[in-house]
Amino acid sequence: MTRLDAGFFDRPVLEVAPELLGCVVTHAGVGVRLTEVEAYDGSNDPGSHAFRGETPRTRVMFGPPGGLYVYFTYGMHHCANLVCGEDGRASAVLLRAGEVVTGIDLARERRTAGRSTRLADRDLARGPARLVQALGITSGDDGVRTTDPAAPVTVVRGDPVDAAQVRTGPRVGVSGDGGDGGRFPWRFWIDGDPTVSAYRPAKPRRRPARR
Repeated sequence: MTRLDAGFFDRPVLEVAPELLGCVVTHAGVGVRLTEVEAYDGSNDPGSHAFRGETPRTRVMFGPPGGLYVYFTYGMHHCANLVCGEDGRASAVLLRAGEVVTGIDLARERRTAGRSTRLADRDLARGPARLVQALGITSGDDGVRTTDPAAPVTVVRGDPVDAAQVRTGPRVGVSGDGGDGGRFPWRFWIDGDPTVSAYRPAKPRRRPARR
């Protein structure tokens, strides 16, 4: 299979995101075929971490296309994004869900550590935190350039996904202006694939009591 190069990622995020479906991300003995992703477009997107500019946390998003942006959320989970667009302009694709296609026993071991129940294959990488856990990606991988031949995280082309199978809709759990009224139907998934995560709208923000 062919590794995705910088030219693939050096395009608008809404072009890159759907074309990542069917591609395979590999790390530390596990490969995951992407079945669901979300696009985030930096300063043009209130839902993006980089909407208000560069910070130490988001610096990777402003770097070369093909970089891996890993962030920690809710005090317990890592999530991973692939940086795209031109160097210096932040945009990225969140890896939301996928099918484990290599290293399934290792992925299950990582996902079930400390658990007494066995997980179904479809649930091993179903959701962004689960996907990252199955791959064994951590904050130490933040900034990895997946286009580098020596990179520990690689992204390669898989079997092509028919465009008729690709669906779009609102992003999961994005509140505020970034998820307002379906203005950003920037989640892409393979229709009917059992590994696609369940859609959950963001919880409405509580308004402060009037005084």
